[in-house]
Amino acid sequence: MEWRKCYLDAVLVPLAFLVSVSYHAWLWHRVRSQPLSTVVGTNARGRRLWVAAMMKDNDKKNILAVQTLRNTIMGSTLMATTSILLCAGLAAVVSSTYSIKKPLNDTVYGGHGEFMIALKYVSLLLIFLASFMCHSLSIRFINQVNFLINTPQDDAMARVVTPAYISELLEKGCVLNTVGNRVFYSALPVLLWIFGPVLVFMCSVSLVPVLYNLDVVFVKEKGKGGEFVCV
Repeated sequence: MEWRKCYLDAVLVPLAFLVSVSYHAWLWHRVRSQPLSTVVGTNARGRRLWVAAMMKDNDKKNILAVQTLRNTIMGSTLMATTSILLCAGLAAVVSSTYSIKKPLNDTVYGGHGEFMIALKYVSLLLIFLASFMCHSLSIRFINQVNFLINTPQDDAMARVVTPAYISELLEKGCVLNTVGNRVFYSALPVLLWIFGPVLVFMCSVSLVPVLYNLDVVFVKEKGKGGEFVCV
């Protein structure tokens, strides 16, 4: 029966998903409890200070603010464009009658039926679509910051367009950008699912130490031979 061929997919793919979700749940808790021990929390604190500095001396730093925000928007635009192009390509593959799965049927583990193949491609399509949505919303928020950070501060606007308000908008845009990137990265294990569920699990487990070294702040302690330790 078909379900007997898919038992590895039914076990290893959800387990790989659980590994990724567990790591990001831990990271979210770490950002909330010890923000300066993570790159996400440290960058968020730095952005708040940056917004306050730009608005305090806006006459001299307005060009710097616009250029910095423009570079951020360009990065989100690139990721959004890449995601939607991949969505279009996957949609063409799913809707096409041409089949590329037959040469792989006898070389990989897991299910090889029409439903399983469609599930793999549709999962990839949804992941890239979610990444596109996150990056598009990120561009929207950062564009708002781009206008408001240079707004003339009269009495009425000063009570509404405050550094705290602009920092909140910028933080939303940057969080959406981070989420979009992480969703985009999660497409790698799902892409390997085409070649079997074992690679999905191995890739998800391998990504955890890589992301840990990118997400946690390490500092150099004095008196310990220049050893780097986690904050």
